[in-house]
Amino acid sequence: MNFETILFEKTGPIVTVTINRQKALNALNPTVIDDLTHAFATIGEDGEVRAVILTGAGDRAFVAGADISVMATMGPKEALALAEKGHGLCDRIARLPQPVIAAVNGFALGGGTELALACDVIYASTKAQFGQPEVKIGVLPGFGGTQRLFRRVGPGRAAEMIYAGESINAEEALRIGLVNLVVAPEELLSRARTLAEKIAQRAPQAVAMSKRALNEGMEMGLAQGNALERRLFADLFSTADQKEGMAAFLEKRTANFTGR
Repeated sequence: MNFETILFEKTGPIVTVTINRQKALNALNPTVIDDLTHAFATIGEDGEVRAVILTGAGDRAFVAGADISVMATMGPKEALALAEKGHGLCDRIARLPQPVIAAVNGFALGGGTELALACDVIYASTKAQFGQPEVKIGVLPGFGGTQRLFRRVGPGRAAEMIYAGESINAEEALRIGLVNLVVAPEELLSRARTLAEKIAQRAPQAVAMSKRALNEGMEMGLAQGNALERRLFADLFSTADQKEGMAAFLEKRTANFTGR
């Protein structure tokens, strides 16, 4: 697939999407958002894809933020359109049936942190920096940061990061639960791929329903969330992969999952 601002690589059941604006530190502008939205829409419709890795080109930035040169002249109407576009992308990633691993290789500021937060798992290199610095330029996070950040790290940590607008390094991000793993830069993509390969070996519908239970359950009370889990658990007993998985376990062999 050809895109103006991203690289799209499909290797077997794993897709790697790389934001490719190195000179602009991979900053998000409307074209990048459109390219990413198109890419993830395509992934969601591809039954062969089992896991996705999202990263930035080069070794300096995952996404250094939204492109301020584009935003500087906007009025409220244009800003709302941009926010809706950014929210649409992040919601698409969060709702994708396949798990998405953010491999954060450098700066992930503003929209970069928000993009990572839309992913299921965040792996970071020791060079990574995270932050929501929007208050420093007179606005607030507009691509979901005020909502997804506190759900990941808690309201107190989120308030501190958003109100002060200061960035944190990878080790601090790990300490507060923002990221899952911190590794040397040269190990980042290989570690993300190792996780993607493990996910790709599991039953696709079971993984997708697990993601749905986690994400939808987060918006529910405990009783509602448990009811959703019970229904999805029962629904999976109508799949061929459930029969294959349990038969393989009892027969002490590797399961051959087909996604059916």
